[in-house]
Amino acid sequence: MADQAPPLYGGQAVIEGVMMRGSKAMSVAMRAPDGKIVLHNESLGPIYQSRAAKIPFLRGLVLLWDALVLGTRVLALSANVQAEEEDERIEGGALTLTILGSLAIAVILFFLTPAGISLLAEQYLHLPANWGNIVEGVVRLGILIGYLLLIGRMDDIRRVFGYHGAEHKTINAYEAGATLTPETVDQFPLEHPRCGTAFLLTVVVFSILLFSLLGPMPLLPRLGLRVLLIPALASLAYEYLRWTARNIASPIVRLLVAPNLALQRLTTRPPDKAMLEVAIAAFEDVRAKELLLREAAS
Repeated sequence: MADQAPPLYGGQAVIEGVMMRGSKAMSVAMRAPDGKIVLHNESLGPIYQSRAAKIPFLRGLVLLWDALVLGTRVLALSANVQAEEEDERIEGGALTLTILGSLAIAVILFFLTPAGISLLAEQYLHLPANWGNIVEGVVRLGILIGYLLLIGRMDDIRRVFGYHGAEHKTINAYEAGATLTPETVDQFPLEHPRCGTAFLLTVVVFSILLFSLLGPMPLLPRLGLRVLLIPALASLAYEYLRWTARNIASPIVRLLVAPNLALQRLTTRPPDKAMLEVAIAAFEDVRAKELLLREAAS
């Protein structure tokens, strides 16, 4: 029997920690204010085991759900670990408002604003609709890069980006079959082809291609379709990243993903040993959790 491909793991940097996610479970490792590593793991919800999570182009919606809900929840969890007072914790209604507010801001900033600017460019510069779509894509890319550069100047975010680098190095080391020690893991690249930053850039590029098919239209239909097509863009981007990750040995694929890897330089920083220890702890914990789940199911 042919050897099965190793499971794909993903992750996310959080406040003073790293979340690692497999196919059945996730684990968050966080450095508490007293210096100890705090672990939290749990089984993933039914949506990750659903038929939709296995069907090409539908499974991308699971990724979108993951980024919006699970990602925000583990960020809140890490913030709560760092909170010194009970009233500083984020939970319940506050967490729901945080998720909805983050979603609304992202849609307005990265989709509606560029669409409005492109319409103005078409009207006042007398650009054809196709050129307007290119302007929209360039504006969207400029907002993304500007946003990453701006938040990257904040000390707290720079530390989060360091944990992001630790997450990438750990997954790269695992996929190379290396021993997971801080010294060994540190030798691996900061970039990873399945990174969420690569996902964002892919969405920007695909938005130019997809929105160009719509042709000219007035403001309200333009804005409405931009929002309605976000799930389609997410699905396309997800499938593209899966394909590039599985074919990364190809020189052509490496050329295609070069911009994605380059953009990750804005969202990663070289981690220190303590950050690598946290990322490795999260990864080992999620693998142990998934092993228990598989044994319980057999």
